[in-house]
Amino acid sequence: MTQSSAAAVQTSALADRILAAVREVLGPTDGVMPLHEPEFRGREWDYVKDCLDTGWVSSVGGYVDRIEADLARIAGVERAVAVANGTAALHICLDLVGVKPGDEVLIPDLTFIATANAVSYAGARPHFVDSEPVSLGVDAGRLEAHLQAVAELREGVCHNRATGAPIRALVVMHAFGHPCDLDAIEAVTVRWNLALVEDAAESLGSLYKGAHTGGRGRVAALSFNGNKVVTTGGGGAILTNDAELGRRAKHLTTTARVPHRWSFIHDQIGYNYRMPNLNAALGCAQLERLDDMIRRKRDLAARYAAAFKEVQGVRFLAEPEGTHSNYWLNAIVLDDADLESRDRVLERLNDAGYMSRPIWTLMHRLPMYADCPRADLVVAERLEATVINLPSSPKLVDA
Repeated sequence: MTQSSAAAVQTSALADRILAAVREVLGPTDGVMPLHEPEFRGREWDYVKDCLDTGWVSSVGGYVDRIEADLARIAGVERAVAVANGTAALHICLDLVGVKPGDEVLIPDLTFIATANAVSYAGARPHFVDSEPVSLGVDAGRLEAHLQAVAELREGVCHNRATGAPIRALVVMHAFGHPCDLDAIEAVTVRWNLALVEDAAESLGSLYKGAHTGGRGRVAALSFNGNKVVTTGGGGAILTNDAELGRRAKHLTTTARVPHRWSFIHDQIGYNYRMPNLNAALGCAQLERLDDMIRRKRDLAARYAAAFKEVQGVRFLAEPEGTHSNYWLNAIVLDDADLESRDRVLERLNDAGYMSRPIWTLMHRLPMYADCPRADLVVAERLEATVINLPSSPKLVDA
């Protein structure tokens, strides 16, 4: 047997073991089991019908006020501002912390495209940094080493020595709902005078050392896309503990209109990023059941963890110590970093009806971001070749 043939046999055996573990958790499927389905078991019909009955379906209405109050309470922050989607939320977050055209913004190379696109919308340039293998979030130690190598403080402002551009902010992303190491990351941002922004799009309901994600950065962004734990169809929110930033967030996302009974006066360039009342109504009903959905998602994660405990060649991605993850998407990590082997496992799972996917293509591999500054990305590159997401809908635990 040739070396390549032996490798193919080993990969096939690994795929069989993984498929058997998934079947043990989820049972058989006679169709396609989606990666993450929305769940409507509460008062969604009642609240949406109320919008239709009263005519309050657009960007003003009681459900918008209510979802903002609910989110602020759940996240334990001063203010929440509901917006059209998570990318819009992140765009405004960058504006609020002073990111300007020509600046650089540090972001993980291992993230969803929206993180990098929001930086571009602000006229800034992404500067990619590495992740660590426990949370998949930004590695604070490697970030510090990278800044020591490429950056300097000039009159209190961090600059890239090679490009001369100010490095204004660091965006961290809580991958799959697992909080990253905020204590260590915050210490780096203080040393280098960087604004900390949390991309908490995937981590609604997740806790870091007992506190909800989204409250450590100056601002944070949430997403309520159809595949998130809580959905408004499409939607997002900005979180902050700074009352003035909250006021500005609301003003910017409502076209910067100065309140008046009839006149349309706008005092700066704003954005029509408002969340419609119809979507907010759906979200209010979803938030009423957040605790139950997270409980069942964590139960599903525990079943995956048990099933994969003795499976050689793979580990289940568990929440980092000191955190309480919503386990938005369950993930496994292959021992061997080989894209071909990863794709064979994905093929086996999807052919069997269990929708599975790889982690995102690294940002620096995309053509529009190929020339952006970046750190050594050895960990992110390994994770790209080894992480696989598995079906994670909360209703799967019911079966």
